[in-house]
Amino acid sequence: MRVLYHLPILPPKLPQAEALSQEITALSAHFNGQLIYLNPNGQTPLPVPRLLFGFHRWRALRRLEAEIDLHHIYNPDPFAYPILRWLRRPVVYSISGGVGKRRPNIDFFNRLGAVTVFDEASLEKLQAWGLRNVAYVPTGIDVSRFTHTPQPLNTQSPVRLLMGSAPWTLAQFQSKGVDALLAAAQQMPQLQLVFLWRGVLGAEMASRIRQLGLQNQVTLLDELVDVNEVLATVHAGIVLASAANIVKAYPHSLLDALAAGKPVLVSRAIPLAHHVERTGCGQVVEQVSAAAILNALHKLIATYPSAQPAAQLVGQRDFSEQTMIAAFRQIYERLL
Repeated sequence: MRVLYHLPILPPKLPQAEALSQEITALSAHFNGQLIYLNPNGQTPLPVPRLLFGFHRWRALRRLEAEIDLHHIYNPDPFAYPILRWLRRPVVYSISGGVGKRRPNIDFFNRLGAVTVFDEASLEKLQAWGLRNVAYVPTGIDVSRFTHTPQPLNTQSPVRLLMGSAPWTLAQFQSKGVDALLAAAQQMPQLQLVFLWRGVLGAEMASRIRQLGLQNQVTLLDELVDVNEVLATVHAGIVLASAANIVKAYPHSLLDALAAGKPVLVSRAIPLAHHVERTGCGQVVEQVSAAAILNALHKLIATYPSAQPAAQLVGQRDFSEQTMIAAFRQIYERLL
């Protein structure tokens, strides 16, 4: 079996630090995979709209189709890329973020081989809209890479949070809660933040930290690091988003934190929030604001003795990479 994976993003500067690239790397090892990027905007003088993504690689796609068995595209939202209509091999379309309130082009997606989602709420919503070929696939990571290093926490001690979902654009400083987190740090001197960056907008982030006078509270790691070693130094992980399609439904940075036994703070808009509430492995942040972050953080500090062991249990039990790979294998084999 040979699978051609598609990403509608620009090639990341640090693919090892980017969640979808990590996932595709894991799948490629099992399914003889190859990756192609559909976004031409790094090579064009004028912006190219999403409707035209992939057509600049048309000849390469035609050539590769003679060597593969199926296509697998990842995209944050259910966007009907016209290029997919022209492909001859079966197409698996993974919606990596949560499905919002807007009904997608159901006829388009029903003509694909399969559509997958990473949360059950999105599955139910798409089925209610009439999508017949949709399946739930649990997100998975290699949990064996992570070990637990205890970090005691009380109301008087500093509290250290790790954010690993860095923004790709200036607008995402707001929509991903970076500005809100910095504002929260200004209001809570014992709050310490560690940001894992990925080679994009690092100078902008460093400038904001300096302008706010937060050099003693904020650490910016704009390089490839051992995430397990960084997690050993923090109390919890955090990912924020103002909408479901901004980050993965189950962000890898939070799954990493849970696998290392660190509770998480997660926005209500992110589907993982339901799992966090159900299992008690962290707290849900109701809005992307400094006030909402601090409110959730104080609750986490108060419940930390129970949240920490719950995080360790959930992280090692619920997000197996092998389970994810097996689910995709079943879908691939059905299409072939």
